[in-house]
Amino acid sequence: MTFKIERRDLLKVSGALAVGLAAPSILRAQTPPTVKVGVIEPLTGNLAYNGTQSAAGAKFAAEAINAAGGIKSMGGAKIELVVVDAQSRPEAAASAVDTLIQADACAFTGATASALGLASSQAAAKYKLAQVFSIGTAETVVQRGLPNVFRFTPGVNKCTSVALENLKLLNEGTGNAVKTAAIVHEDGPFGSNMAKILAEQLPKQGIEVVETISHPTPQRDFSNIALRVKASKADILIPSNYINEYTLMARALNQQRVELKAIYSILGGAASNIKFVRENNAVAQYVMDCNHWYDPSKELSKALAASVAAAKLDMTYDVMVSYATIQVIADALERSGSADRQKMIEALSASTFDQSIMPYGPTKFVNGDNVNSRPVNTQIRGEKIELVFPKEYATAEAVFPIPAKN
Repeated sequence: MTFKIERRDLLKVSGALAVGLAAPSILRAQTPPTVKVGVIEPLTGNLAYNGTQSAAGAKFAAEAINAAGGIKSMGGAKIELVVVDAQSRPEAAASAVDTLIQADACAFTGATASALGLASSQAAAKYKLAQVFSIGTAETVVQRGLPNVFRFTPGVNKCTSVALENLKLLNEGTGNAVKTAAIVHEDGPFGSNMAKILAEQLPKQGIEVVETISHPTPQRDFSNIALRVKASKADILIPSNYINEYTLMARALNQQRVELKAIYSILGGAASNIKFVRENNAVAQYVMDCNHWYDPSKELSKALAASVAAAKLDMTYDVMVSYATIQVIADALERSGSADRQKMIEALSASTFDQSIMPYGPTKFVNGDNVNSRPVNTQIRGEKIELVFPKEYATAEAVFPIPAKN
């Protein structure tokens, strides 16, 4: 079965929209029971594109799990998603938790941005409701001692560390052609933490940080930022921001004719996004990113890609990580055999799930952080996003630095 998920469909009801994936109510007495899983994502506001993509990923996962027999330890119970709009605002993300409690959700995933996830998980803690973070890179997420927090994907510390390791390999391969860097980052928790790490670590690789620029989200005009990057004469730009800001930044750099040897993003909102590639193809070429990505060689990954294409949606990391977090929640349900919220926290705490679509080892949550998660490096080439690191998953060799224009 294929479908096309539209934002207007997700927002027919203000607040929560229960996405029923079991049989129609008239037949429900003859079918296995359902178990409700929450999805809190920004379906409106500045982060609506990412949130809508994430909600789609969760639905694809629930459909696949239900089609494979549902939660077998619970008599084949079908997953029923309860999708709530976080409205791109932390206070809305927090209040969305009450909707999930009223719907009797056993756990939930979300919420695209660290600020949203921090708010929702804090609100959920008083109900002992587990949140499996699809994206929540700020390290504050796992530093609050909340037993209901489970960050499945890597945080900014790990992403920045891996990005620096791979940048060192790339630069050494050129005889260390990159000697200076400019950093542009969103001024929230994840961007600010990343900039701090880079300022400490880049000089150890022989790369001088000559400019650091922060900006709010949303930011509508990047002209002055592009001029500051140009004036810095940096060899490489390392940006970290959300898709709208990243797109505007890239366009401004092009308009101001900023010459760089590389754009090397860390958690770049558009740098590994096919929408950005499609709409800004010339500007996007050779942009690299260290970010979340799935293992494209897995059969479930191939099936997901086919479903996304059939639904005429973009295959983005939002879809991938949300799909994977529903897999993790389903595995916890299977092992606990119960939708009890406390039992779900216990099952997630003991998770060793190793069948997700992500290129991770067995899940292992330590203080709420999945220590076996890992980011990858991608690069935009032509109309495709190629995976270039790690080598065992690579679909292309990295091109670094950017080839000289004829």
